Amino acid sequence: MSSNTAASSSGGPGSADSSAPRRLSKRPKYSKFTQQELPACKPILTPRWVISAFLLISIIFIPIGVASLFASRDVVEIVDQYETDCIPPANRTDRVKYIQTPGNKLCNRSIIVKKQMKQPIFVYYQLDNFYQNHRRYVKSRNDAQLMKNGSSDDIGSCKPEDNLSNGSPIVPCGLIAWSLFNDTYKFSRNNQPLDVNKKGISWKSDREHKFGKDVYPKNFQNGTLIGGASLDPSIPLSEQEDLIVWMRTAALPTFRKLYGKIEVDLEANETIQVILDNNYNTYSFNGKKKLVLSTTSWLGGRNDFLGIAYLTVGGLSFFLALSFTVVYLVKPRRLGDPSYLSWNRNPGGH
Repeated sequence: MSSNTAASSSGGPGSADSSAPRRLSKRPKYSKFTQQELPACKPILTPRWVISAFLLISIIFIPIGVASLFASRDVVEIVDQYETDCIPPANRTDRVKYIQTPGNKLCNRSIIVKKQMKQPIFVYYQLDNFYQNHRRYVKSRNDAQLMKNGSSDDIGSCKPEDNLSNGSPIVPCGLIAWSLFNDTYKFSRNNQPLDVNKKGISWKSDREHKFGKDVYPKNFQNGTLIGGASLDPSIPLSEQEDLIVWMRTAALPTFRKLYGKIEVDLEANETIQVILDNNYNTYSFNGKKKLVLSTTSWLGGRNDFLGIAYLTVGGLSFFLALSFTVVYLVKPRRLGDPSYLSWNRNPGGH
């Protein structure tokens, strides 16, 4: 019994007897990496370094913020909300019934250009309170069907808009395509039409890699319940750019999508006449519809948030740099002074 005990004790970790069997251990093999002994840079943040860093951030961010704000303010934007005005007063008590009743729903709008707008002028439609990011809505599509001609029967993820009552597949299937925006706009100036170019409004990568050149609409909007716009069955999906733009779903409930481009300048104080076909049903979910005309700058469309964010960070950094400078000059502290340690400042407090 004593011999077993001796053998057991001699085989423990740290034993000098190398011939004894080693007990299994979870201790990692020694290395400088596992023991965190590799060379490392340990900067000492002196007051001068901290103040210089904050000053550098403010020097970089503040000019960028000012330039971004000026670029955003140079963008000319006209927004016309029309979902209520384009319903006759007698029908405004039941707007859902009006929009669901078949018939002509043309609406004439006048837009005054307050400042010169240089081409290209981008025409957007904006929807509010429309949740395109809903999980069931986003999944109701089939990318293989959109891209390949022989995949028209791939409708497994497209419910409830997957096929007709007789079993024929719908191309393109799914709720996203079914709810395609179908309001239309026609513009004129001084009784002369303004052409809207609807080519090149979608992403090139979407046209070439997500929508097939040999895939054509089939059985689309032929069900009992019509969701939105129809598609020309003689035009391939890769050329149906309204559909391509719509199917790139938005992340937020308020979004804009590109309708087309006006490629002539609009002068200040001009009146633009718009013949609007009010078809899209946003009234069932209390949504809003807006027509937007906008120019662009080197930064893109109108967006003050980026400039304000840069100015906020730059101004805060400048304030911190100024505060640290005042503290450093008024009440300096010697680097590495041990008298500031808690146990040295209160030696009798143990």
